[in-house]
Parts: sequence; C-alpha cells; structure tokens
Amino acid sequence: MNAPNKQNDASEPWLWPDRVWQQKVQKVRAGRSLKPAKWKDGARMAVALSFDSDHETMELRNGGLSFGRMSQGQYGARSGMPRILRLLEKYSIPASFFMPAVSAMINAEEVRTVVSAGHELGMHSWIHEFNSRLDEATERNLALRAADVLERLSGARPVGMRTASWDFSPYTLKIARQMGLLYDSSLMADDEPYELIEDGEPTGVVEIPVEWIRDDAPYVAMDRMTGARPYGGPSMVFDIFSRELEAAWDEGGLFQLTMHPHHVGHRSRIFILEEIIRLAKSKGDVWFCTHAELARYCADEAGLKTAEKAA
Repeated sequence: MNAPNKQNDASEPWLWPDRVWQQKVQKVRAGRSLKPAKWKDGARMAVALSFDSDHETMELRNGGLSFGRMSQGQYGARSGMPRILRLLEKYSIPASFFMPAVSAMINAEEVRTVVSAGHELGMHSWIHEFNSRLDEATERNLALRAADVLERLSGARPVGMRTASWDFSPYTLKIARQMGLLYDSSLMADDEPYELIEDGEPTGVVEIPVEWIRDDAPYVAMDRMTGARPYGGPSMVFDIFSRELEAAWDEGGLFQLTMHPHHVGHRSRIFILEEIIRLAKSKGDVWFCTHAELARYCADEAGLKTAEKAA
C-alpha cells in the first residue's frame, strides 16, 4: 500500500521535501531596500499616515447578519471621518485612505471629500474579503472591479493597494503586477520601503511595510462574538506609536501608521492622531507624504523601473 503524499500537506510540513518549503519562502520576499539616502527636500524622517475606511464591509464580508456591527462601521463614516479630516486640514497633513469598493459605493460622498482635500485613495479589496480564501480568477476579477469603482467615484485610478486584513495570497503580487500598480502596503518584512521579489525575481513593485504594532485595531477592536477586546487605553496606544516615531526619527527613516475611522475616530481616541501629528511636527525636519508620493519618491531615487511604468 502506497504511503500518502505529504509533499503539499500543510498539516505536516515537517514531512515536506526541501523544495516545497523553499518554494513557499521564495514566493514573495523583500528585495533591495528602497530607503533613500535622503528624504524629499532633505528631511530627516518621512511620515506616512493611512486610514482604512472599512466601514460597513467589516460585517458585510461576514454575511451582513449583525446590524449592530454594521452600525459600528457606519460610525466610522458618519462621525470618525469628519474628525479625522478636520485634524488633517488643521495641520495641513496629506494622508492615504484605503477603501473597499463596496465601502466606497456606500459612502460615495466620502470618496469625493477625501480626494477634493488632496488625499490619496487606494485599493483595499472589494468587500474586505480574505484573498487567501479565493482562487486566482476570483481574486483578479475582484481587484479589477474594485479599481474600476474607485476610479469612477474619484476620477483617478488608484496606484497602490492594501489587502484587506493584510491577507496576501499566492496570486496577490502577480495580480498587482498585471494591474501595473506602483506599490503595495500589506507586508511586514522591514521598517523601510523595499522592492518586492516574486519567485526570486525583482518585480518593480514598491512595498510600504505595515505592522500590527503601528495599527490601532489590535489595541482597541471590540467584537463581543470573538476574542477581540480592547486591552489598553488610548494613552497606551499613543505611547507605543510615539516610541515607534521617535525611533524612526533617530534612524532617519520612515514612520508609517495605519488607523481606522471607526476606532481612532472616537472622542476618547482622536487625540492619539493629533498628538502623533504634533510630535512629528515638533521635530521640524519631517516630510509628511501620501503612500503614493512615498513610493514614487523612493522608486525614483533608487532608479527602480516600477511595475507601473512597465505596464
């Protein structure tokens, strides 16, 4: 009787031939660093603020069964976004907003407000689906449809994406390249921008790395049906973010931050964003930029032939 084939059995990876784990490791890797010798206009540090405007799609992707959860998402659009946009205007700070296409269609006026204020609109899935649960054709179809929706509502085609829940499938990078995207912002291999490698080959796609440490959701998310519970107050979150910023300043690097309107947009939490802006501004020698501006500057400084240019 033949032994079962364990070569691609994810339940027993210790039985894999070396080539199996090697292929998995090499599928998507961090390539050369794209940290420039100097930031724009000689700034010591770059600051890239981003907001994932998930809104109702956080529950819709689960089937839309909880109207309480959808109201929590609506809060982000209804109350959180106005507070965020007022703060950004107050300090003349540009930011990047990543929106699922369904969220953009529900909140079309928000799209217009974000773009008219000079902020960037980036891709963030169709309905906040998990890419790793999709086949390649479905993932590509949803990505193209999402880009079409954002272009129709905003007047400009997005040049970058952030996958929902930072869930990156074996097909995600291939699809991003086919779409001619300038950058991705879903992976975590460095603090500084880098070029993505696929199957050992440079791709021309800039990665602007994220991290759960620099995301408000792990600290404050609440879902009574799961284990998601706030475990620290706003001052704790600000302390962590500010330490990340101070270290980025010391290293002359990038401080990238991810926030959600239905989290940081609350009355007791919005001060986190304002104090981070104030701290960064107090340094004096800082470049505040959108993710698209950051990716394009790093690519140009490195002489990178981007996927955007190759498309």
